[in-house]
Amino acid sequence: MLIAAALSLSTLLTIAAAPAPTGPVTAEEQRAAAAITPELLRAHVKFLASDLLEGRGPASRGDSLAREYVATELEALGFQPGAPDGGWVQKVPLVGIMPKIPDTLTVRSGAEKIDLVYRQDFMAFPGVQKPEARIDDAELVFVGYGIVAPEYQWDDYKNVDVRGKVIVMMNNDPESDPNLFAGKTRLWYGRWDYKYEMAGKKGAAGAILIHTTPSAGYPWQVVQTSWAGEKFELPYEGEARAQIKMWATDEACHKIAALGGKDLDKLRAAAEKRDFVPVSLGVRMSFALESAIVQKESGNVVGWLPGSDPKLKEQIVLYTAHHDHFGIKEGAKPGADSIYNGALDNASGVSAVLAVARAYAALPKPPRRSVYFASVTAEEQGLLGSAYLAKHPPVPPGRIAANINIDGANIWGRTSDLTMIGLGKSTLDPIVVALAKSQGRVVKPDQFPDRGFFYRSDQFNLAKIGVPAAYFSGGTDFIGRPPGWGREQIETWEATHYHQPSDEYRDDWDLSGAVEDVRLDFWLGSRVANADAMPHWNPGDEFEAARKKAVADLEAH
Repeated sequence: MLIAAALSLSTLLTIAAAPAPTGPVTAEEQRAAAAITPELLRAHVKFLASDLLEGRGPASRGDSLAREYVATELEALGFQPGAPDGGWVQKVPLVGIMPKIPDTLTVRSGAEKIDLVYRQDFMAFPGVQKPEARIDDAELVFVGYGIVAPEYQWDDYKNVDVRGKVIVMMNNDPESDPNLFAGKTRLWYGRWDYKYEMAGKKGAAGAILIHTTPSAGYPWQVVQTSWAGEKFELPYEGEARAQIKMWATDEACHKIAALGGKDLDKLRAAAEKRDFVPVSLGVRMSFALESAIVQKESGNVVGWLPGSDPKLKEQIVLYTAHHDHFGIKEGAKPGADSIYNGALDNASGVSAVLAVARAYAALPKPPRRSVYFASVTAEEQGLLGSAYLAKHPPVPPGRIAANINIDGANIWGRTSDLTMIGLGKSTLDPIVVALAKSQGRVVKPDQFPDRGFFYRSDQFNLAKIGVPAAYFSGGTDFIGRPPGWGREQIETWEATHYHQPSDEYRDDWDLSGAVEDVRLDFWLGSRVANADAMPHWNPGDEFEAARKKAVADLEAH
């Protein structure tokens, strides 16, 4: 207790020494932001990440407790329930899929074969919501990156018929040439969900992603965690799907290629060019999964603060953060930590949204536009809660001024910089730059552009329906620390704790930097909520067309 108290005092002194925001922030906004404190953030995280909530797996007891906690906090602040039925929770239907995974995967070439070991060499999951998913004696075909991108004159399939076959493909997108795609910056094309989706559209029976830590952006242990146990999806709506989705280690994929007399490294080198054509690996496989399919339900907690302007209150600023994590680890050894507490990811984000809500409640008058707060479910399962929210938004997409998404907080102290994921995409940029400057900080683009962070959290689903989005990651230049220290902390945390039971709350977290970040989240939303005009995507951005459509749909009605 003495140590915790000392840390709390130290944090308060650090914040008190920080420069007071000036310029774009009003006196009322500054006073309201004082409600965002380390103690407030810490208290929310300690409860949401406690063992009592059992890892907040979707449709679990812990999920229900988390939702009830968020709804109660919003109600206590005086906000109104924002779900379609007039309550606090937007019900999200889920399909729970619990497969039985065979211990081995056998790949054959003539009379020769290799056996790959589940979890050690490969992970597998059904691509269909059925009791059985099968691949019968299918040919394996290497399809490079598995990307079809007409705007880049890129097609890895080249009209090769892969129906009924198993495609093997690299993660990421081509990055060796800065004039192709976005160089080192990963796009949507480089994400595993895009690749599996395209495999289904092409009629493939199965899809295997080759895992390397650089191409995935995380180590194999994250794949083992994220793709084990019960998985959830939104109900099937008729989209084309591969029967089975897989990941395999780089070593395993080298063995598969070698069995058919192929050199995987040479194949990958050839796939860096536009003229690449899919290559049969000369091997075949059969694989079957039996699954228990259960209809379940979770929910997004939605609350709102009505705007003060008679006309503009019909438009909204939407804050989001996901409250789910992975629940309880199956098959954990006796005495071992088995709860995926998800303290940083993302109890800290929900804590931040609740703190922002408290700041809005402290304003003498609500902003002109209405402000919504959504704690969304099943993000770790593939951004499901926000996908459902985007399909069933509280107001038409053309009236959503901006989405501010919070996924993880800075737990290492104050920084002289702020990372904006997606910097350069919308007219939110200059507002963010001015706000950061008022804090004595500079705004930088994604410091880990190869990870594709913009497409890995909930703002992506809102962006797809045209909503300009802001998503921040803590800075990397920590005040009082040597150069490179911040990046080292982030990379060490990712390698050790990301999607692991060890992502737990600690009393030694320094939340002074988180307070500055969350205050900026509040000020950004307040600026947008009070502005005369709504933000928009910059000309030529990938989401510009969706925004124009959303606005046109409003005008049509």
